[in-house]
Amino acid sequence: GPTRKMPLTASAMDFFQLFVPDNVLKNMVVQTNMYAKKYQERFGSDDAWIDVTLTEMKAFLGYMISTSIHHCESVLSIWSSGFYSNKSIALIMTQSRFEKILKYFHVVAFRSSQTTHSLYKIQPFLDSLQNGFDSAFRPSQAQVLHEPLIDEDPVFIATCTERELRKRKKRKFSLWVRQCSSTGFICQIYVHLKEGSGADGLDALKNKPQLHSMVAKSLCQNASGKNYIIFTGPSITSLNLFEEFEKQEIYCCGLLSTRKSDCTGLPPSMLNNSATPQSRGQYRIRMKGNMSLICWYNKGHFRFLTNAYSPVQQGVIIKRKSGEIPCPLAVEAFAAHLSYICKYDDKYSKYFISHKPNKTWQQVFWFAISIAINNAYILYKMSEAYHVTRYSRAQFGERLVKELLGLEDTSPTH
Repeated sequence: GPTRKMPLTASAMDFFQLFVPDNVLKNMVVQTNMYAKKYQERFGSDDAWIDVTLTEMKAFLGYMISTSIHHCESVLSIWSSGFYSNKSIALIMTQSRFEKILKYFHVVAFRSSQTTHSLYKIQPFLDSLQNGFDSAFRPSQAQVLHEPLIDEDPVFIATCTERELRKRKKRKFSLWVRQCSSTGFICQIYVHLKEGSGADGLDALKNKPQLHSMVAKSLCQNASGKNYIIFTGPSITSLNLFEEFEKQEIYCCGLLSTRKSDCTGLPPSMLNNSATPQSRGQYRIRMKGNMSLICWYNKGHFRFLTNAYSPVQQGVIIKRKSGEIPCPLAVEAFAAHLSYICKYDDKYSKYFISHKPNKTWQQVFWFAISIAINNAYILYKMSEAYHVTRYSRAQFGERLVKELLGLEDTSPTH
């Protein structure tokens, strides 16, 4: 749960600023102004440009965040006369001023001579965000590594052509997270660029098991020695990775797939389906030290690799139609924690910022801001302030937008 007690009067802005404080926003102001100055020195002066202020930067973020609640295809719809127009917030800043800030907006204006990382333009922001996640929340023992579902705007998907849809889906990075499976709080973010010749590019990682193993190690670099139980999907699950994690006192439970997983070192007899018909709930087990490979049958064969649960401990899977199906405890735990993450995806994925810039670093930045707001809402729900106001996720987002735009007093109404 939360590591600090927030006051009863804490606002949406107070929770958001646990992760994106004023000093980070002031740095965005400085970097944006520096970039604007350098840009104009190179390409000619822009008479319409005036240096951005902290108040304007907050309003700029507020406009962007508003697209996560109203799901307009373009943030500029706010100033239009169409369905997504929003006159109540459009008066705070003119559209031309917003577009100027959007043109020059930067988190890191210039590459330093020592920088080789492709995400140098937002790496300091991602590091600051990570520090905020670590200091504000203490996760439960059970956590999940996965790619969060990022909802596309349903109106756009329904109306766009097939060519536009194909073009839209070509994202140049994948976003992975380590997530507390009891609360949904995202503890760590890892961004993997799909292109690049560096050590983290696909040129250096030709096969997917190697790539996913590297992602898992990056996400768990701060988890060693804490006895966490990490649940993984088929793309990450592998004997070598789990044994490596066990040495760091990180324990695992993962679904195994003969098609997607790295099955090196596992007995072939357990990877082949038995010819004799099996009844639901039957399972076979092979053990090596603390590691168990479980093959469980339920309308198909499901394989699990774990060193976190004893294979002889019994559990049950409860189905609405079939009732209770017996299974090892590891299978029950895996199903329970993964179903929680599915519920999280259903609830929070639609609140990702809709603005889709062309630049990769900007895409990552807005996804990271969206995750920070979702985390802020989870902390709000676990605080005493929630019992005073009880905002839904959409109301919390609207409240944050108004506070960023300076339209609301930050003390909540009773």
